[in-house]
Amino acid sequence: MSASLDRLLRIMATLRDPYRGCEWDRAQTFATIAPYTIEEAYEVADAIERADMEDLRGELGDLLLQVVFHARIADEGGYFTFEDVARTIADKMEARHPHIFGETAGITDASHWEDLKAAERAASGSTSALDGVAAALPALMRAEKLQKRAARVGFDWPDPEGPAAKVAEEARELAEASEAERFEEAGDLLFAAVNLVRAYGVAPEEALRAANAKFERRFRAMEQAAGGDFASRSLEEQETLWQQVKAAERL
Repeated sequence: MSASLDRLLRIMATLRDPYRGCEWDRAQTFATIAPYTIEEAYEVADAIERADMEDLRGELGDLLLQVVFHARIADEGGYFTFEDVARTIADKMEARHPHIFGETAGITDASHWEDLKAAERAASGSTSALDGVAAALPALMRAEKLQKRAARVGFDWPDPEGPAAKVAEEARELAEASEAERFEEAGDLLFAAVNLVRAYGVAPEEALRAANAKFERRFRAMEQAAGGDFASRSLEEQETLWQQVKAAERL
């Protein structure tokens, strides 16, 4: 183990020490730390998207701290240690790459990766093609994963025409829904939209992140162009500013 990693593990052990540790760190559990773990993963993704390598280094450290924190809590409970975590993932990666580490040199990742993952799920007692899709994933990402799992066993449209028609159908049903039905119909529409985007080979989560960034960039540009009184402008004036910002981006 590297000196830096060993130091980090010792720091966490000290922070969790029941006598001389940090009160806040001692009070944490798997459940209370989980939201921070998710947040740190998104901050890593954000640093990558901004191509900020200095920030990425720091955010990866924050994410590593989350792993160390969870492992320390598990160690204290007698479940497993950080060493167990590292060994488990190392064993898994070697098992999933027999063409690199095993006796099947020349076989590609694509030909065996999913089969190996399916075998792992079966060995763990999975009974459904959907088993193992984490419920805590962001809804958009989980929808894509559920659809991909279903597609592996043949439950999928053969081309984009099917999901496109489904999106139109769900949009009509939402428009015609009663107030009590709107929540469910809105979910059906979003799920269908994920399926359509996926049919074109686009990752929905990444596409929406990019769309969010584009909207934010354009909206801020509108506010700046309005000279500080954007909210007082009429909708028609705001739309004019929006079109101007879009046109300026094409130049």
